[in-house]
Amino acid sequence: MRQIVIAERVCLTGHIVSMVFGLVGILLVVPNADVILHLSQVGQTAMQWSLAGGGVAYMILGTAAVFLYGLRILGLGRILAFMLPAVMISLTSELLGTSTGFPFGHYSYLSGLGYKIAGLVPFTIPLSWFYVGCVSYLLARTGLEVDKKPTLLRHIAAIGFGALLLTSWDFVLDPAMSQTSLPFWYWKQPGAFFGMPYQNFVGWLGTGSVFMTVAALLWKNNPIKLERSQLNVPLAVYLSNFGFATVMSLAAGFSIPVLLGLLLGVAPAVAFWLKSSTPSGQINVEPAAQEVSIASVKVALK
Repeated sequence: MRQIVIAERVCLTGHIVSMVFGLVGILLVVPNADVILHLSQVGQTAMQWSLAGGGVAYMILGTAAVFLYGLRILGLGRILAFMLPAVMISLTSELLGTSTGFPFGHYSYLSGLGYKIAGLVPFTIPLSWFYVGCVSYLLARTGLEVDKKPTLLRHIAAIGFGALLLTSWDFVLDPAMSQTSLPFWYWKQPGAFFGMPYQNFVGWLGTGSVFMTVAALLWKNNPIKLERSQLNVPLAVYLSNFGFATVMSLAAGFSIPVLLGLLLGVAPAVAFWLKSSTPSGQINVEPAAQEVSIASVKVALK
């Protein structure tokens, strides 16, 4: 377990550092290419790495960090039950979107995000759906106490809010990433929302809701009960990725998407995290020992 924790922290740190390098490369180096000439050899190498593979690296490291977190906290079965549907369903949506325009609108990916599956979708894109989608759903599901007070309404609300947190990240990320000096994708038919069609958000909500629903069904007989400290990593991943998107958008002059993202994404995410505090006297247990420990709590209460 200790090795998993160390690997998880290394990946999470690398994920955040890679985003910082990416911001420096996109916002400082690309608009001012002569800056790199004044750097040391190490600095030049770092900037070149940042521009060539920073986008790929931060997504892979984010995926690894969330997978290791899920392995440690949720167990292998539950994290795979989320990861596999998230990757496959989001990849299907992205392939449809880039080839037919459904469900997001007509767009195409440029270079910078890694090898393209079927020549259309970078392999890193489904990975980003997984790791941001997973932390979004865990925050919503725990904050709404789905596993403590399971009802159909709470399950639906967790899926809805999880998909909203995921989509709110795209509110902020998409305008800048498609219109920066070094764009990663472009819209063939620019829409009314800072270059994005409103259809894009429907596609994001729909895709996120579908794979979160599948995960909820697969987790049905294997509930999770997390306390606030166990949600620190999901919150850190969500806020760091939102921060990356915020800096990109503000640098491009897009403040309204950032405000919407803060209202519909960051505020609920933090509220869910705060709501998940451990009640006094609750025993913290590892996932593998949940059934026995919960039973012992019931006896103590009697």
